Amino acid sequence: MISTSLAARLRDAGLVWRPADGDRFHIDSPELDADVFTVSTMTIEAHQFPTGTVLGFNGTTEWALDSVRIEDTLWLPREDQLRDLLGGTFRTLRADDDGWVVEAELLGEPRTFSGPEAADAYGEALLALVSLASEG
Repeated sequence: MISTSLAARLRDAGLVWRPADGDRFHIDSPELDADVFTVSTMTIEAHQFPTGTVLGFNGTTEWALDSVRIEDTLWLPREDQLRDLLGGTFRTLRADDDGWVVEAELLGEPRTFSGPEAADAYGEALLALVSLASEG
């Protein structure tokens, strides 16, 4: 799982989350700082309203929460989701002495991104891609 700091940098760069079953997220609240939640139709469902997306807690897992606005959450994308979001820019993933390295082609140039876990390396590559997209 990527770090919350990398997930926050991705969100701040413009990565948009459309909640789906199996997605993990963190709630921006000091009381829930260490908790990670998972979207599931059995326990936490994404509800679409004209005013935005709300994650509804179905009462079986989190007695103190009825719902939370998506703006008050932080998506923690999985490794496979990060790789999928890189799309055609992704070239390779390899292990090295310090962790993992992702090679991606951005603006026609090969670039490498590293992290202690494969998900972190994918996240760094996606951060660069999202940042380029928001500049253009």
